[in-house]
Amino acid sequence: LIWKTDTLVGRVGLAITQAFGWTKQIEWTVRQWAEIENLMTSGERVLEYQTISGEDTNGAKIKGWPSGGEIVFTNVSLRYNQDHKYVLRNVNLMIKSKQRIGVIGRTGAGKTSIISALYRLYDYEGDITIDGVNIKNVDVLFLRRRISIIPQDPVLFAGTIRSNLDPNEEFTDRELWRALDEVHLKRIVLDLEMRIYEGGTNFSVGQRRLISLARALLCDNNVLVLDEATANMDPHTDKLIQQIIKETFCNCTVITIAHRLNTIMDSDKILVMDSGKVVEYDAPEALLINRESVFYRMVQNNGTVQ
Repeated sequence: LIWKTDTLVGRVGLAITQAFGWTKQIEWTVRQWAEIENLMTSGERVLEYQTISGEDTNGAKIKGWPSGGEIVFTNVSLRYNQDHKYVLRNVNLMIKSKQRIGVIGRTGAGKTSIISALYRLYDYEGDITIDGVNIKNVDVLFLRRRISIIPQDPVLFAGTIRSNLDPNEEFTDRELWRALDEVHLKRIVLDLEMRIYEGGTNFSVGQRRLISLARALLCDNNVLVLDEATANMDPHTDKLIQQIIKETFCNCTVITIAHRLNTIMDSDKILVMDSGKVVEYDAPEALLINRESVFYRMVQNNGTVQ
């Protein structure tokens, strides 16, 4: 209430006091509007996903394939979107059965894109064959089940050791224990019903990768992909995983995406990528003899040349 004896100063003070309340109301309104916009974006994405066509799963399912693991890239080019530039450019290479290949290159060189094409995560130009079979003619889900992968950050789901090793209940307890024994986890895993928290947070990074190796052993595939499987680990676990890969997967074709050169120095061949192109592809000894090679310079800069 403003009395007849009020002054201009009093009116101004009252106006300012009332304005403070409006400021809070405006702030609340803006915050709520921003929240509504975020929720609308989520709904928009869900509706967008409904219109995305699913992957073609009408391809062939060849029993016993691949039996050897010979992989051939012929004029393979890949881009993630029609508006984007190519991340693989006319890649041609042959990986013989049971060879171990180390793939190196700086960030954005196309190392991971090689694996994306092999798994048919994106459409690509050219052809990729495994044991003479064009993978474009193979059921995509079947294809991915026939190529084992150990990612840099292995995925473990909330559940048990058993459910993570054998989600489809295809293997016996004896087979599960044998796989755990071969990756040196039998002393740690006391029971197949041992709990695993979401993301495997109750296991170390090295132990999660060993569990992934056990899964790969159970799948018994002839092609194995390692995405820097020994990164960010202590030297003991690093050495252990390298030993398991050499001894247990000796009859597999192994492709290693490497960030540390010492992990691939004993590979049969080194694939050097740059800007989506194959720069060099030869045995490490042959590349090291040539002091002008990209691989030699990379090794020298990392202090690995003996």
